Amino acid sequence: MHFGVLVFPGSNCDIDCYKAVEDTIQQTVEYVWHTETDLSRFDAVLVPGGFSYGDYLRCGAIARFAPVMGALQEFAARGGYVLGICNGFQILTEAGLLPGALLRNQSLKFRCHSTLLRVENTQTAFTSLYEPGEEIDIPIAHGEGNYYCDEETLAELRRENRIVFRYAGENPNGSIDGIAGIINRAGNVLGMMPHPERAVHLRLGSDDGSRMFAAILNAWRETHGAAVNR
Repeated sequence: MHFGVLVFPGSNCDIDCYKAVEDTIQQTVEYVWHTETDLSRFDAVLVPGGFSYGDYLRCGAIARFAPVMGALQEFAARGGYVLGICNGFQILTEAGLLPGALLRNQSLKFRCHSTLLRVENTQTAFTSLYEPGEEIDIPIAHGEGNYYCDEETLAELRRENRIVFRYAGENPNGSIDGIAGIINRAGNVLGMMPHPERAVHLRLGSDDGSRMFAAILNAWRETHGAAVNR
């Protein structure tokens, strides 16, 4: 399986994503500069956290117009797996690949600490190795992680089981309905504010994020008729 990690000016979690793929599932991975216009060689693309283009104007609003984003939209339309983390989630909403928007944290403070998430939907390519309702330890690091959408969109997300993660216990940023991650209708684009790539070894405090990368690999293997190790 071939992974790509997008790199925008200001990305700072690209190396974390690269190492997470390399260390947890030992698959081919490469960095993809924001000027690229062809993602056809990849099976999955990670949109990492950071401060793309300095988060000027609005988080993800400038990155949304980068040349690589047109290629990412085509990639997603073809069914490629896309995982947007933190700033990557913000970029995906700005690009219209996911609904809603990320606002300033309710506290108006940058939050950086471990967070418990409840897995709401295990029927996705990203979460099949978790148990329904399982609580996992995944860290956050953001100032604009307050997920918001209108009531009609929220009802749709609930009805279609597209809320993948909710915060368990404390809602650290004020997100509507405690939402920490959502998926698109096709089930191949996931956006989440917490950082699974920072929770892949116990020496980091948690290895709960490692199963997300393993689940993506398993989903790809199933699609391609390869053997799956569960």
